[in-house]
Amino acid sequence: MPAPDRVQAVDPQRPADDAALLRAHVAGDRDAFAELVRRHRDRLWAVALRTLGDREEAADAVQEALISAYRSAHRFRGDSAVTTWLHRIVVNACLDRVRRRSARPTVPLADTEPLPVPAVDSDTALDVRAALARLPADQRAALVLVDVQGYSVAEAATILEIAEGTVKSRCSRGRARLAALLGYLRNPVPGPDVPSQTATTGEEGRR
Repeated sequence: MPAPDRVQAVDPQRPADDAALLRAHVAGDRDAFAELVRRHRDRLWAVALRTLGDREEAADAVQEALISAYRSAHRFRGDSAVTTWLHRIVVNACLDRVRRRSARPTVPLADTEPLPVPAVDSDTALDVRAALARLPADQRAALVLVDVQGYSVAEAATILEIAEGTVKSRCSRGRARLAALLGYLRNPVPGPDVPSQTATTGEEGRR
């Protein structure tokens, strides 16, 4: 039986679950936290980037959040999944940055369906990102988690530490605002080289 103060490293031949890695990190394993970061950094980065809309700020927020997680791992109680805990810290770091740099506007509540992010050209992707950046921070975070990252309302509520009804409300408000900002993507205006339906009908009628 190992001595109580002996650090037990994670066996690289037997991948540990996230909770075991966090326990190993707290016990002194220098590689355990790095493995946690490797497993989850892509999704954490995606959440930060879409919440902040700026690569440098997103990188800073993720770094800040991971340092916080590294230092506070001993306080993790296991009430949620480790990945949920990590996402909560990243989202909070992002929201802190957003709130420091801008005031939060308000929009009327509306019942809307999830607004799909168009998977088209890079210009449209930039338009969608810019529209997300114009949402209040709390609405943006809820939409990023639910509509972009695919978390359930319950999971998003756990990450954001708010009620499920609040997540639904924030998503509804955010979708309404996005629908107004991106309405032109659903009803594009014909360009100068694309004849309108009226013009085409008129030409055919003169033939």
